[in-house]
Amino acid sequence: MACPEDAELSVIVVDDARIREINRDYLQRDKSTNVISFAQQEGEGGQLCPGLLGDVVISADTAARDAAEADVPLFHELAFLLLHGILHLVGYDHERGTAEQAAAMEAKEQELFGLLRDSGLLDVSRLRPREID
Repeated sequence: MACPEDAELSVIVVDDARIREINRDYLQRDKSTNVISFAQQEGEGGQLCPGLLGDVVISADTAARDAAEADVPLFHELAFLLLHGILHLVGYDHERGTAEQAAAMEAKEQELFGLLRDSGLLDVSRLRPREID
C-alpha cells in the first residue's frame, strides 16, 4: 500500500458527539459520521516524518448502530472502519476521486478485510483480556 513498513498511526475511538465536533471543526460538516482520517503526509511539511501516517478517529456509537443494522459483530465493524481510515491515510479517496477510484478503494477494503477474516485475526474468541500488573 505504499507506506513504510514501520509506519505509525494513532487510532482514537470516540462517541457521536465528539466525532460530530471534529467533523464540524475540521471538515465543516456539522454531523456525526463513522470514521474520519487525518493524513500527516499531505500538505505543507507532509514529508517531515515519513513514517507517521496520521490519525484515524472512529465513532463507537455509529459503529455499534451500523454493526447492529448489518447484523455483524461490532469488532468486525470497528476493524472495517479502521481499514477504511488507513486506506484514506495512504491515498485512497472515495469522496473526492472518480468512480473508478471509489471502486478501487472498495475493492481494496474487501481484499484486506478478507485477509483479516481468513487469517483468523477477526475471531473474537481468540482475544484475551489484557493482564494488569
